Amino acid sequence: MPVLVMKFGGTSVASLDRIRRAAKRVGREVANGHDVIVIVSAMSGKTNELVGWVNEISPLFDAREYDAVVSSGENVTAGLMALTLQEMDIPARSWQGWQVPVLTTSAHSAARIMDIPTDNINTKFSEGMRVAVVAGFQGISPENRITTLGRGGSDTTAVAFAAAFDAERCDIYTDVDGVYTTDPRIESKARKLDRIAFEEMLELASLGAKVLQTRSVELAMRYKVKLRVLSSFEEYDENAGTLVCDEEEIMEQNVVAGVAYQRDEAKMTLISVADRPGIAAAIFGPLSEAGVNVDMIVQNISEEGRTDMTFSCPVEQVARAERAMQEAKTSGDINFHDIVADTDVAKVSVVGIGMRSHAGVAAKMFQVLSDEGINIKVITTSEIKISVLIDRKYMELAVQSLHDAFELEKVA
Repeated sequence: MPVLVMKFGGTSVASLDRIRRAAKRVGREVANGHDVIVIVSAMSGKTNELVGWVNEISPLFDAREYDAVVSSGENVTAGLMALTLQEMDIPARSWQGWQVPVLTTSAHSAARIMDIPTDNINTKFSEGMRVAVVAGFQGISPENRITTLGRGGSDTTAVAFAAAFDAERCDIYTDVDGVYTTDPRIESKARKLDRIAFEEMLELASLGAKVLQTRSVELAMRYKVKLRVLSSFEEYDENAGTLVCDEEEIMEQNVVAGVAYQRDEAKMTLISVADRPGIAAAIFGPLSEAGVNVDMIVQNISEEGRTDMTFSCPVEQVARAERAMQEAKTSGDINFHDIVADTDVAKVSVVGIGMRSHAGVAAKMFQVLSDEGINIKVITTSEIKISVLIDRKYMELAVQSLHDAFELEKVA
């Protein structure tokens, strides 16, 4: 039978009633002739509770035991979902990551999936099992230790299973009913998209849209897995949600697909750095080693052999970045006059594959912001994205103005 992967996030399985509601959706797909692989997250709030317990017991914890504890939330949900399906007379079994097995790297709390052998689950399907309920977010390392994939890892688990089992589709059930042109909490005219290209979704996810985890979209794009994002709280509709698919499957679309934002950004500038070959590596190497997630980078014109280097990073990583730069200065790897951090900025981006073939998007974006009196501090672009750093107090105004200017409430 064709395989369908269905993933239910924490809010979708937050109580026994919600687990029963999710199980009814699974039962409907079984009745439609699918063998179903259900990927479940921990019940809402449970992972945070487990992390809190670990930190209280051992602030400098053993990462292997951390994974053993925090992965247990998914195990509970998987067992409860399997029991619920059995009560509905649907042959179902729960599977933990090591039982499948989901083979991962050894990077505890940030493991990556290496392989998912299909033999064990396919054997059970051939013996009459109709639903495999798999605990998301977890796997097993080469050392036979439980691993976890990091926050949002259940999305990645779901896409990886869809690729491994050549699934017809991967449905991601969450607390929103699809992907919108921007955050409806900021712009009331935001429109739900029926379809969005993998590349656009990847950019939006990396730029702050929290509907899908970035790694899951990367996997889906690589293996051509059709993703559907839909709400577990709305009545069933086979055309519900947003389909994330190949660009070729979208007939007509706007030049800009959406406006994304990240509120808690920081702009950091190294003042008067020696302008010499290798200076960028000397700066960004230590930042990478310190785990600083650098995004935008701008280097000023050199004067008398000195230049300024500006970059952006999440605001919570400012202290880490400052420490890495001071250590590099002390060791003599780099020399600069001062480091200045502006922690009151936000990033706003427009994204759309239509930008490849349409000129003037950047000019229009900059004019809109100018008309609203919003000063641009840093600009970065790619083939399908333009991002700017602006004062945080103007973020919502910028999002609303750009959404209006590109008429994203209208269907192409």
